[in-house]
This record gives sequence, C-alpha cells and structure tokens, in this order.
Amino acid sequence: MLKRYSLLLAASLLAPAAHAQTTPLADAKPLLGFAPAAAAAEYQLETKFDAQLKASNLRDWMKRLSAHPHHVGSPYDKENADYMAGLFKSWGYDTRIDVSYVLFPTPKVRVLELVGPTKYTATLTEKPVPEDATSGQTAEQLPTYNCYSKDGDVTAELVFVNYGIPKDYEELARRGIDVKGKIVIAKYGGSWRGIKPKVAAEMGAIGCLIYSDPKDDGYAQGDVYPKGPFKPETGAQRGSVLDMPTYPGDPLTPGYGSTKNAKRLDYKKAPTITQIPVLPISYGDALPLLTALAGPMAPADWRGALPIPYHLGPGPARVHLQLAFNWKTEPVYNVIAILKGSQYPGEWILRGNHHDAWVNGASDPLSGMVAELEEARALGELVKAGWRPKRTIMFCAWDGEEPGLLGSTEWAETNAKDIQQHVVAYLNTDNSDRGFLGVAGSHTLEKFFNQVGRDVQDPEKNVSIIERRKSLDLVSGSPDAQKDARDRPDLRIGALGAGSDYSPYLQHLGIPALNVGFGGEGGGGEYHSIFDSFDDFTRFKDPTFAYGVALAQTMGRCVLRLADADVLPFEFQNLSNTVAKYGTEVKALAETMRADTEKQAKLLADKRFDLVANPDQPLLPPKAQAVVPYLNFAPLDNALAKLEQSAQAYAQARRGPNNLSEDRKKELDQLLYQAEQQLLSTEGLPRRPWYRHQLYAPGFYTGYGVKTLPGIREAVEERKWAEADEQIKRTGAAIERFASQVDRATAVAGPAPAQ
Repeated sequence: MLKRYSLLLAASLLAPAAHAQTTPLADAKPLLGFAPAAAAAEYQLETKFDAQLKASNLRDWMKRLSAHPHHVGSPYDKENADYMAGLFKSWGYDTRIDVSYVLFPTPKVRVLELVGPTKYTATLTEKPVPEDATSGQTAEQLPTYNCYSKDGDVTAELVFVNYGIPKDYEELARRGIDVKGKIVIAKYGGSWRGIKPKVAAEMGAIGCLIYSDPKDDGYAQGDVYPKGPFKPETGAQRGSVLDMPTYPGDPLTPGYGSTKNAKRLDYKKAPTITQIPVLPISYGDALPLLTALAGPMAPADWRGALPIPYHLGPGPARVHLQLAFNWKTEPVYNVIAILKGSQYPGEWILRGNHHDAWVNGASDPLSGMVAELEEARALGELVKAGWRPKRTIMFCAWDGEEPGLLGSTEWAETNAKDIQQHVVAYLNTDNSDRGFLGVAGSHTLEKFFNQVGRDVQDPEKNVSIIERRKSLDLVSGSPDAQKDARDRPDLRIGALGAGSDYSPYLQHLGIPALNVGFGGEGGGGEYHSIFDSFDDFTRFKDPTFAYGVALAQTMGRCVLRLADADVLPFEFQNLSNTVAKYGTEVKALAETMRADTEKQAKLLADKRFDLVANPDQPLLPPKAQAVVPYLNFAPLDNALAKLEQSAQAYAQARRGPNNLSEDRKKELDQLLYQAEQQLLSTEGLPRRPWYRHQLYAPGFYTGYGVKTLPGIREAVEERKWAEADEQIKRTGAAIERFASQVDRATAVAGPAPAQ
C-alpha cells in the first residue's frame, strides 16, 4: 500500500509541495504568544511558506551532498560546507564558516584473528553491491572502526557478553564467568556503543569487539540490502566510542572551545578516550568467533539469529586484536547563516543539523540537512516578498557530529556567553525518514510544539502528525504512553538524552531545545555503513521525499512562530506536570528497590536460590544488597509544589490583556528564554560536571538514553544514598530557582503598575 501511494504522489511531490489551506481571519486557531489578528496573519504567512517547498530540491541536494564520503578531514566535507554556504548566501543570508580544530583519529592498523582452536582472519571489509552507485568508492571511504578507541595489541580468550551493559556482567558473575584479562564480544543494541568498551574495561577486559546480530539488524528482520533494507553479511556499524556521558566535543579541550591555539590535553591522558582497544565487525566476521566458543549456554534472551548455539566462553576461542591510529588534529567547518531580526535582533532562534557523515550519509545526516536547507530557501523567498522576522534566525550546519558532537560543542563552548545571553531556543534535526513523528525536548516548549504539530498533515494518512503519533502510542506504546494518549488532549513530548547536536545547548548551557524527526517505516541496516547512500534512501527510506517536506513544514513553523510571536510562546504547566511525574518515578524507584532488596534477602536467607539451581548448569545466587534507607524527598516535593503554583500563575497572567509595552515585551522575553538556565547547577552532575541540567542528561551507562532528574535517579540506581540525599536538595533548589524566574515573568506579564 505504501509503495503504491508513493508512486501516485511522486509527480506531485516533485512539483511545489502541497500546503495548508489559507486560514480566514475569523477562523484562525489561537496561537500561543500571538494576539488573534497576529495569529491569522501568521497562518497566512505559513501558507505562503508551504507553497515554496519543493521535494525536488531535497532530492537534488541529497544526491549532490552524498555523492562522495564526507567524514571529518575529507576533501568532500569541506566542499560540502562551501557549497551550503554558497546556497545560504544566494538566498540572502549573512553567511560565514566558523572553524574549530579537533582530535580525529583514523585507523592505520586493524587486525582481528581467531588464533585457536581454529584459525580465521576477519575481512573487516564491507562488500560493495552493483545496485548501489556509491558503495564502491573504496579509496575515499573510512574503513570500519570505532573512533577514539585506544591503540592496542592484545591476545586473549573470548567471552560473549550479550549487549555488554552492567546487568549482563551480573548474569555472567552468577555463572562464575570473569572477563578479567579477556577480550569480550558484544552485540550492538541495548545501550549506546561507547558504553560497551567502557563497562568492559571497568570489569577488567583487555579488548572489545562489537557486532550487529542479524536478530536485531539483519536477515531476521527482513530481506538484506540490496533486495531489502536490512544489514547484509559484511555490513558493519562505524561510530564513536568517546565517553560522551562524561563530556562531548573535542576530548582534548574539555569545557572550552578548541580554537587553533587552545591549550590541549595529551591524547593519552584524555579522560573520554577508551581504556581498551575496541573494533566493530560484521556478523559475517563474528560468526567464526562465536562458533569457536564453548562453556555455558547463553541465557535464552541473549541468543541471536546466527545458526549456532550461543555459548558464553571463556574460550576455547582465542583472538588476537591489533589496532593503531593516526592521532591527527583536523578542522571542522560549521556553516552559520544569519537573517537579522527587524524588531528584536538580540533574540536569536538557532536551527541546526549536522552535515558530516561516516561515509556518504544520505540518511544520517542529510535527510535532515536537506529539509533545513529548504526551510532556509523558503524563508529567503518570503523575505524577497517583503516579510522580515521580528527576531534573528540563525541556520547552522554543524561539522564533526559523528565523532562526538565536535562542531556544535566547540562552537557552543567558544560562544557560551553570547549564546546564554541571546539564544531563545535551539531547534535540531538529524536523520529522518517515513513514518511517525518523533519529538523530544524542553517541556517549556511542549504546548508550543503541539500547536505546530496540530497544523502539519501526515503525508500518508492526511491527519495531523500529532494525531498519527498518538495513534501509534495507543496501539503499541508503553503503558504510560497509552495512558497519556487516552487521557491527554495533547502529546507529551519525550526528554532529551544525548546523541545529536542539541546536547551542548540544552544540557551544558541551559538553552530550551527540541529535536524532531520522522521514522518507523523506513527501517534498515544502513546505519553508519557504506550502504547509507542516495540509492538506499530513495528505495527504502523516503522515496518521494514526502516526509522531508513534512519535516520542513514542521521545523519551518517552529522557526516562524518563535521568530514572529508577540511574546515568546513558552508555557510552564506542561513542564510542571512532567517534572512531577519524574518525581513520582524516582520515589517509586526507591520504594521498588527497597521491596526487591527485602524479598531477595529473604530468598537468600532461606537458600531458595540454592534449592532451584540446576546441578548441570551452575548458577550462583545473586549478591546480597544493603537495605535501602528511607530518603527525604521533602526538598523535591516542596519545589514541585512551588513550580505548580508558579506555572498556574503565569498561565493566568497570560490569559489577560496582551497590551504590553515594547520594553516590557523585551523584558518578558528574556525572562522566558533564560528560565531554563535556572535549572543548571554550578557543580554539574556527580563525576561529570560538564552536564549541568538538573532535569535531563544522558545516562552514565545508557549513553544516548536519557535519565530524568539524573542526579537523584542515578544515585538511587547506584545505591549511593548520601549522594541521593544531596542530589534531592540540589535538584529541589534548581526547580525553586526556575519557579522564581517564572514568578518574575508573571509580574512582568501582568497588568502594568499604576502610574
């Protein structure tokens, strides 16, 4: 059905995009931050914006930008930056390229051998396919490797560790398996890739291999490329293993910009570079290694789709892993294009997407980048017709995202003072394809984004993108998502962890942020491989670029409404509701851990684990845990109650007359967009002070995955009770500061003082 729909739409989508109906003044829906007449004018402006969007532009730019590999340090990376800068200039933007200088290691030695009990030398090569025009550009491609792996030459017995996350090592310990002095092999999935060598090193392993099992990413999912979209036998996922949960960006300049003459750490002492060598391999190369393992059988839910019994080891498989890298400094090129505001030029809307890739990068990142380009071109056409934004708009094309958010982080650290003074919001996209809306970000923007999504139609179903996403949540979402979809009139957006260029703005500088994309129907195994190509994207991802246009419509509305609102469209009741939910979750987590600990202690005391153990499959009982104390959550509860009152008061004030003077509007705007900065703590999170936001952070052992109320939640999870008490106070204090900022905004937004 989808294929037939795509064919029917192909001709129309290569012409000017379909657009929303013009909204008569009397029928205009209310818009947060706009007076009624201004809302009607805004809808008419958005209709003109939609009329400019052309799917053919997205297709042409993707083909051009993905024609060659364009990783950091490659000639085509710089050529693409120059090309995009030329486009922005031609559309009327004041454009420049800002350069940072970052550590970017590339491989010079990669050897992986099975040396016993049988022999095998891994190919470590992805096989090009004739159906993919760029897959054979071997001389230009980076080989399969993990960036920021340590150099090393190690030989040891092999141990299969499932996804290589902490709980997997607990299971191994119960089976009497220790990885100290061993090389581990882990599956991609379950966490971000950089967590796998991090945990392996903590457990005493001396090397790490990562492969994509076909159960998760290969023939068990469907036909493999090029017949279908899924990972073929030789496909392998490149990627950074920088310890980004500690800090992203250049590992040699933590917390400050990597300008040309910046002071740099010795790379051998940089804390975010792995402690052991690590290498990604294909499931074709993994099969002989896993086949050679003996020892206990892996738990049933660890086993993949390879035609073997999955044993854990250690041994008798012994492997030799040798890696060496060129530890080079390379320039990264951030394209910055500026359209100055006419009324509030000191308030900046940042719109960003990265442009670098591991290889050709059609999906990741160009599917999002070409949508951003089309948004900028369409706004340029509006300017030619006489429109001018009230606030300054800055389009950013970041370099160096793939190795570790290098370009965006270094730009943010270099310009931190100006960013915190001027930036209203940061709007991010990355890879995107067909299917369902995905949105996460600051919950101060949740109501605003719901109004945006309400006004964009899904290209396949002709309902709003919000309504289609709520349908997905109702049908197959988590219990919480199903409840929200049933009970709430709007969509609760997700929270942001890490994984793209929003991280330095939100989690380090306290800038309100959104990350938006579509997906779920164009799935496949091309990620970070030579198969992430224009041919793959136009066959399986978004053949007509209908969802690329939908992304441009969505993000274009975000930019336009933030740029032209009478007063910035921030709202705090949705945030209050969501943070209260986080508070309930962390309290429930502590209660559940207490009950589970007490239950386990009784089972251990009664020797129940011993009685159920199978003598033929030895399984040690779990380790006894200390009793979970009762934590004092009063500082958090008091802060949440204060936030609820403050949010209600601001909402009430904004329902009154909107006849603010220009000076009061400017004062109110600044209070609103700088409110998020009150959620930062000077000290940052424990053991990783770069992350300062008290509501959102990537998990220390999840990587991309978010931890909400991270200081409290991770202290509880790690049973650090004194730290949990301290983090409850610190988080409560941040929420109190935020509520006080909302109160100041309420005072400005209310009736003018008597003269």
